[in-house]
Amino acid sequence: MKTLYLECSMGAAGDMLMAALYDLLEDKQAFVDKMNALGLPGVSVCPTAAKTCGIAGTHMAVTVNGREEEEADHDHGHEHGHEHAHDHLHDHEEEHHHAHHHHATPGHIAEIIDGLPLPEPVRTAARAVYDDIARAEAKAHGCPVGDVHYHEVGALDAVADVTGVCYALYLLHPDRIVVSPVHVGSGTVRCAHGIMPVPAPATANLLEGVPTYGGAVQGELCTPTGAALLAHFADAFGPQPVMAVEQVGIGIGTREFDRANCLRAFWGESSEQANGEIVELVANIDDMTPEELSFATARLLEAGALDVYTVPGTMKKGRPGHLLTVLAAPENTDALAKAVLTQTTTNGLRVRRCGKYFLTPSIATVDTAWGPVRVKQADGFGIHHAKAEYEDVARIAREQNLPCREVQRAVEKKL
Repeated sequence: MKTLYLECSMGAAGDMLMAALYDLLEDKQAFVDKMNALGLPGVSVCPTAAKTCGIAGTHMAVTVNGREEEEADHDHGHEHGHEHAHDHLHDHEEEHHHAHHHHATPGHIAEIIDGLPLPEPVRTAARAVYDDIARAEAKAHGCPVGDVHYHEVGALDAVADVTGVCYALYLLHPDRIVVSPVHVGSGTVRCAHGIMPVPAPATANLLEGVPTYGGAVQGELCTPTGAALLAHFADAFGPQPVMAVEQVGIGIGTREFDRANCLRAFWGESSEQANGEIVELVANIDDMTPEELSFATARLLEAGALDVYTVPGTMKKGRPGHLLTVLAAPENTDALAKAVLTQTTTNGLRVRRCGKYFLTPSIATVDTAWGPVRVKQADGFGIHHAKAEYEDVARIAREQNLPCREVQRAVEKKL
């Protein structure tokens, strides 16, 4: 199984991700030529050899009208390179002061991406990443998504970053992407609107559910664009899996630290293996009424069980009964074992620690003629599942007096 492992010990930014993936491509020049033929006004992509603490790698210089973002906004506290860390809501006066930037709404960015001469899966992924950024920014600013106006991250150089990463991954086509815990940095960073904490609010929103850590390095190591790309593409987060590494790509940032400022991409073969653990707590029960067993099942779910189910069977002495199985996260084993003993009549139970194969869940939203519908998604091992959220479908079906299936079909067409 072709596996890509991204080591983010110095965080992640769009340009560093693109540079590391570029190192892994078979036809590097074709990638650069394609990126420079996208038609983004004034945008140029140029990989250059670079070093950090004696480690050789690639810096991906993305310029707008011949200038890198860091050169244009040297006073805004960049940590990695041309990509600034934040989106801001801007008034017209500020837009005039930063005329070299391309200010746009999420809808405008989507139109730009839709018009790029790239394969449809690349455009779809890039739009999804920007949708995630827009939602994170809206939440950070406390405003509707439509009111977000991109400043740095929405500029055309950042569009090149996002599409470049999406296109490189399309060309590599890994079966599985694993990402290390993400180093976000510490302290504060200065931006156009003042001093903000690290990680920035939008970055923190994008990294919900992602293993992260701070540390002694002062500054912003993970940008919103880097966070959005990692969260979108990662099948799992954790240590490097057992894999036969064939290539290592190294993306280098421009700022110097007391340690190597790079993002490494390991490419190679790994065998199919469980990507998690789960515990089964099992008990045979032959002396509880159906009502009592139903109540106990509900209480165990409330106590934090991942799932609870019963299977009818014949117990000792020919008595009809049930096999109760409780699925739990390993760290909840003791608490749920006690809950099983408390809520049921069993005097003992068996505990099995199992390897678990699972697809990484996520939630997307699609717009229908009747309003938005949430979609449950799951990805991993080269597999993608998508299913409309039943509660949303049922609500619309009731409101519109439609069969449930008709609403589901409308969502499936959007997918």
